[in-house]
Amino acid sequence: MSDQSQRELQVIESVADKGGITKFFAYARISGPGWLQGAITLGGGSLAGALYLGIVAGNDLLWVQPLAMICGIIMLAAIAYVTLSTQQRPLQLINQHLHPLLGWSWLVATIMANIVWTMPQFSLGTAAIQQNLLGVEGDQFLWPIIITLFGIGLFVNYLYQAGGGGAKLFDRIIKVMVGLIVFSFFAVVIALFSSGNISFGSILGGFIPDFSLLGSSSPTFAPDIAASSDSTFWENHIISTQKSKIFAAFGTAVGINMTFLLPYTLLKKKWSTKHRGLSITDLSIGLFVPFFLATACVVIASASSFHGKTEDVNPVKTYSTLAKIDSVKTLVKDLPNGSDEEKAIWNDTVATAPGLTESDFKLAAMLHSRDAGALAITLKPFTGEVVGQKVFGVGVLGMAVSTIIILMLINGLAFQQLFEKSLGSKPAYFLGCGISGLAGCMFPFLWQGQSKAALAIPTSVIGGSLIPIAYFTFFLLMNSKKVLGDKRPEGTARIIWNVLMIFATTVATVGTWWATAGKKFGDFPAGMVGMCFLALLFIVGTASFIVKEKKT
Repeated sequence: MSDQSQRELQVIESVADKGGITKFFAYARISGPGWLQGAITLGGGSLAGALYLGIVAGNDLLWVQPLAMICGIIMLAAIAYVTLSTQQRPLQLINQHLHPLLGWSWLVATIMANIVWTMPQFSLGTAAIQQNLLGVEGDQFLWPIIITLFGIGLFVNYLYQAGGGGAKLFDRIIKVMVGLIVFSFFAVVIALFSSGNISFGSILGGFIPDFSLLGSSSPTFAPDIAASSDSTFWENHIISTQKSKIFAAFGTAVGINMTFLLPYTLLKKKWSTKHRGLSITDLSIGLFVPFFLATACVVIASASSFHGKTEDVNPVKTYSTLAKIDSVKTLVKDLPNGSDEEKAIWNDTVATAPGLTESDFKLAAMLHSRDAGALAITLKPFTGEVVGQKVFGVGVLGMAVSTIIILMLINGLAFQQLFEKSLGSKPAYFLGCGISGLAGCMFPFLWQGQSKAALAIPTSVIGGSLIPIAYFTFFLLMNSKKVLGDKRPEGTARIIWNVLMIFATTVATVGTWWATAGKKFGDFPAGMVGMCFLALLFIVGTASFIVKEKKT
């Protein structure tokens, strides 16, 4: 046992008979794996999701991402329980006690996600440096930035694999980066508060779950919906958008690769059954708290800057300028009123398109998707150049770099399992790290147009459809007497675990269906194929569990 493990056990034993608050703060000092989970979830996906939640519903959907993360933490806690109780690698455990189809599907989906999703993180990090920190345009410094990001990813992962002092430094780097992300976005919100641009009451109300937004649009849009050429179209469109964002958040708060990362980091740290209480606190501190603070701040800033507003999209307030916005143009052209010829005419007024109204164009502009750069620009009048660009840019860069590091890390661990090597196998580890990082470096060529669709759609379908399976798999393992023996929860504890896991798995499944089922790759119904594969895995997993438990 390492000196670090001994110190952790001493802390755990010293507070064994203490109260919950004392335990919490003691555990906080020795937390670790949860911060890795926090680093990967605070990436481009979380940023984009939080931005659009603020656009479509203001502060009214602040509750979505925290509740989604709670569901994810429930299942991660179950994964930690199984891993710490058995001290076995999950892939071998799943293949032996359930079915190899579940285990290898989990591994392949993880590798695909690690390779493909590094591209948007490299893109996000490059844009943050160019636009927010350096203030340059085009391809200036593009490849030096890309190479630097790749080098940082490799170096930090070398520290992780090196162990000893290197591993400690790795942990500190991750904690600092996560803290930097939270601080940057928190600073933006504080600046907005000081400008009087944010309502504290609205924020508090936004954390109370309101499922009415599954069936009605945000009240902010009501006047323009009523004045539009087709109120039914707009109401249905906004409701559909709100639903998709809500369910996508629930289904993807914890990605497929996050479920892979946790057990292997626990084993590497040599945690045991004595660390089960610590693991739950670790997830709360390292994963939930940073995720909650960062995403909430982005939603609040987005709501303040974009919800119900068109000035950033249409600053000169002439609707001819909207012709340059593809998303706006596409939305308006979906309206049933007005001929194609009329909708193709964009003048300073809507008089030349008699089937449409000014509100049609306003609603389309309000719902336009913004990025981090757009948010930074709108903050400038309230926060000044430093906060609006530099501080915000640091937060976005921290998101990108931390996620790049962890995606490379997970791919290294996955390649060790792919080649059935030990967790100390450096060639397999660095091969996995390198492949993921090099894929990210290719984003200027592959993360755009048809190439982007060719990568993003199948990966999101495969990874998305397997999130519920990862949850379901560990639900079965938590109930397996053959796997856990006398460590399986019993009585009230088992009931509580099962209720929580069934809830989390159900929510993830519904969210995944909503977000994935309609995805197509050209004319190929990739989403429905993914859902059929999901159903197959549910059947195979359940049947294998029943058969093998009978042999106990």
